Amino acid sequence: MDLNALFKGRFCCFLKDPLEEAETWGESVDKLLCSKPGQAAFRQFLKSEYSEENILFWLACEDYKKIKSLPEMISSANRIYSEFVECEAPRQINIDCGTRENITKNISQPSLTSFDAAQKLIYSLMARDCYPRFLKSDIYQDLLRRADAR
Repeated sequence: MDLNALFKGRFCCFLKDPLEEAETWGESVDKLLCSKPGQAAFRQFLKSEYSEENILFWLACEDYKKIKSLPEMISSANRIYSEFVECEAPRQINIDCGTRENITKNISQPSLTSFDAAQKLIYSLMARDCYPRFLKSDIYQDLLRRADAR
């Protein structure tokens, strides 16, 4: 994997050099997800495992919770629902049928907490399953080696 391509042109947007930050990502999934370059590296890893929808959904939910206007909330809720939640969605997330049914039942009147249960499930899946594999992955290990070489 070409790590330069992963972060190409992105250094200007980060407060720290992503390579310097990489070591902290091994401390917790929260430190990884709170870091823009960490999100990018984790997304690349999840993409290689055909589970990129998990981080995309989690990030969409984080953005959704910041919405201030009702029209924007409704529009965004419908987009998240049609992209990730509804059956046969293009990036359908793996959640239990009860959670999916609850979201479906309430999508006509969304609130800022509409996706909280599903987001917690996906976060748990990433923390328990994907994150440990990410730490052992070539993507992360190459970043650590490059950071150590500096």
